[in-house]
Amino acid sequence: MAARIIDGKAVAAEIRAEVAERVRALVAAGRQPGLAAVLVGDDPASHVYVSAKQKDCAEVGIASQRIELPAETTQDSLLADIARLNADPAVSGMIVQLPVPDHIDELAVQMAIDPAKDVDGLHPANVGLMVRGEPAFLAATPFGIVELLVRSGIPTDGAGVVVIGRGGLVGMPLSIMLAQKSPRGNATVTLCHTGTRELAAHTRRADILVVAAGRIGTLTADMVRPGATVIDVGTNRGPDGKLVGDVAFDEVAEVAGAITPVPGGVGPMTRAMLLVNTLAAAERAASVR
Repeated sequence: MAARIIDGKAVAAEIRAEVAERVRALVAAGRQPGLAAVLVGDDPASHVYVSAKQKDCAEVGIASQRIELPAETTQDSLLADIARLNADPAVSGMIVQLPVPDHIDELAVQMAIDPAKDVDGLHPANVGLMVRGEPAFLAATPFGIVELLVRSGIPTDGAGVVVIGRGGLVGMPLSIMLAQKSPRGNATVTLCHTGTRELAAHTRRADILVVAAGRIGTLTADMVRPGATVIDVGTNRGPDGKLVGDVAFDEVAEVAGAITPVPGGVGPMTRAMLLVNTLAAAERAASVR
């Protein structure tokens, strides 16, 4: 295996340690950060993910509460719960775990969350500020990818980046973040998707490849320029039930210069950046008290 493994678990542990230190200082000043997670329905993956978030909160000293609602919960009832959490000073940040049941309008839910508590970075106000390059809560996964690149010593300034997948949670915001004139961006970004012709012609030119297509085997070794950095955002179950990414890891690792594994790459970073956002929300709230 030629590629350097980018250890998201180790980087996320560094971030949690930094967050824990800042949380202790905030608590000493009389402000306890708190994260509320709302779950609607019984999606198993969502329950596992929220449990992991609660464990992370406990590790760094952030208080957490979990609100579980049945799948038949009405949209009005959910919005009322969100309004209650908006008004609760003990809640620094909140998330409504996706997906929500089909009868609930996802955008209406996101718009109901106070932008100052929107630590998932999905409220249109925060998305708009992100697009403008203004301070805002950034969606945790693209935020985590940028942080992983920075802390792994992989320069983005002037780099050619190809992002595969234009989803609103990862591909689209990440493309904007990396293209912005910033020490953490300033890349030339190509956003590829299901309508892209000759995908490999784009990927073979990239210095950094981010694959967020949601399909096993999207990126193979023949599509990678030797020495390129490969970031695998995919979380899929293989035929044997094991968690795998969108990248054909074994073969691509023989060509790439650096690569993230699945699991242990982007996933831990997503959770770590949610803690960063929650802490930032608490610090901002404390500064205006």
